[in-house]
Amino acid sequence: MRYPPHLLEEIRARLPVSAVVGRRVQLKKAGREWRGLSPFNAEKTPSFYCNDQKQFYHCFSSSKHGDIFTFLMETEGLSFPEAVERLAGEAGVDLPKASPEMVAQERRHRTLHEVMDLACAFFEAALHRPVGQEARAYLQRRGLGADIQTRFRIGYAPPDRFALRDHLASRDVTAETMAEAGLIVSGDDVAVPFDRFRDRIIFPIEDSRGRVIAFGGRAMSAEVAAKYLNSPDTPLFSKGRGLYNLHRARKAAHEAGSIVVVEGYVDAIALDSVGLGHAVAPLGTALTEDQLALLWRMGDEPILCFDGDRAGQRAAHRAVSTALPHLAPGKSLRFAMLPEGQDPDDLVRSGGRAAMDGVLAAARPLVDMLWEREAEAAPADTPERRAAFAARLREAVMAIRDETVRRFYRDEVETRLRERRRGPPGGGGPADRKPAFRGAGSGWGAPPTTGYLGRPLASVSQGLVARFTGPTGSAPAREALIAAALLAHPAILRAEADGLAALDFADPDARAVSDVLLDCALQDEATDPAVVEGRVERAGHAAALARIRTRVRHGDRWMLSETADPVRLGDALRQAFTLQRRSRTLHSEKRAAELAFSEDPSEANLTWLREVNAELSSLDGTEAERGSST
Repeated sequence: MRYPPHLLEEIRARLPVSAVVGRRVQLKKAGREWRGLSPFNAEKTPSFYCNDQKQFYHCFSSSKHGDIFTFLMETEGLSFPEAVERLAGEAGVDLPKASPEMVAQERRHRTLHEVMDLACAFFEAALHRPVGQEARAYLQRRGLGADIQTRFRIGYAPPDRFALRDHLASRDVTAETMAEAGLIVSGDDVAVPFDRFRDRIIFPIEDSRGRVIAFGGRAMSAEVAAKYLNSPDTPLFSKGRGLYNLHRARKAAHEAGSIVVVEGYVDAIALDSVGLGHAVAPLGTALTEDQLALLWRMGDEPILCFDGDRAGQRAAHRAVSTALPHLAPGKSLRFAMLPEGQDPDDLVRSGGRAAMDGVLAAARPLVDMLWEREAEAAPADTPERRAAFAARLREAVMAIRDETVRRFYRDEVETRLRERRRGPPGGGGPADRKPAFRGAGSGWGAPPTTGYLGRPLASVSQGLVARFTGPTGSAPAREALIAAALLAHPAILRAEADGLAALDFADPDARAVSDVLLDCALQDEATDPAVVEGRVERAGHAAALARIRTRVRHGDRWMLSETADPVRLGDALRQAFTLQRRSRTLHSEKRAAELAFSEDPSEANLTWLREVNAELSSLDGTEAERGSST
């Protein structure tokens, strides 16, 4: 860190927030605080407050909050070091000299932002040239007219392999900088670096301050690999940590008291076009924990609005698994499922805002989606199957880390199970109503003070935790299998590029190889296994490739053979993709359970650890069964 905390605190102590803010905002004393009109939004009623004692400001109209450094960054576009330097000069505080390395890093980040903005302007201009005629026609058919194109800076990447590269080079941007920004595909085996985005409609992805940090591209041709392609992770961008349209949606979310999550960029834009500006979208992956945390900053119960098909339903079910460990009093999710065969864009174009308002108003609580997920997992038409259904629900509830929320969920689940038993065998319970939350019933005494071993819970050893949470063996093998199989059959990379782009690998070897594979999918000629393997080796991953091949289990090695049946191979890979997504969700939940037990070694948290590990073991069993049957 360039600036020690004590130095920043000294600057804050010498410069009251009201003094710094008062240069731009006319403030009036209001009790212990200062009040004025928001500098971020036009308003007639003051909603902006400063508190000198607490050293912060808060703007209710835009939800912006921070200290004197943040204020300069938000109002004047300064970087953090620039804000510190200016305020230190005003406060008479001497700053330490910056090291050459720190200066270089700051300069590189500024340069990357500038390059991304240049690229965005290039794509915008290309959309309105003759080369962008078909892209403009497509956008018009989707209801995205000129005003929307301008507001969201929508552009077009020409089909020329070097159009953006040559444009940026003419402005003295080096190939190394373009590659670092994720704009070109390069490497020792790439004779001539080429544009990552070609013949695609471009949707700029911006950070919370509205700066372009990445791009999402929708292919115009149905023949190319990966219909949707995002920028790779860069120093500016991580696809699991941001949300599309976040900086525009924050103010609208504050005004609406809610935030809506849709699946695609066009869906978010379509909602904005009818006045529902509080819509965001994930960046090409399933909803992550980091994205969930961002959503909860803008609303207590974000509404996840999924397409009305099986894929949308699966996305909703995955979101349940992601959210359960992190539920807290007042913090949850609601689910708005669209009519089958429609997405938000379709619904808005056919029925306008009223149709979308109706869908959002009918959003269901997370507990309903949990119930539905487990009810659809397997039939419940026999006593044994109904018992399994109840067991699945109880296991899922144990994932909730907050003890109070977990108790209420447990109470609700038991209430619904009782109501179901009163209905016809195998039925879904009374059809005319859903049981509401009930108050605390019997058995809600103080939490137990001893564990199942009869000792105080505080004395339960970490060795016991390790016994129930030890590592499972299938994840490295599965990730290795996916990467090795795609490398052995690069001809199917194009067909599987979308699935590969959405995966999150834990194993660094598999992640390194898969990144090269995804770049190969962008090259039409990269279909020879030897060529692709050579590229992996020239990228410095020869050792990683050797390691992942040793991790592929014996029963799965048929997938690496050049004579493997293509249909069978495709089915096996898609199953591996599904298991990988489920595994990553469970491992995330496991980390939360381990943290919960370390902070509170209660019986409930130990049980949660055991249950998560049991589900991971079950996943291992599924893979072992698949491997033994091949």
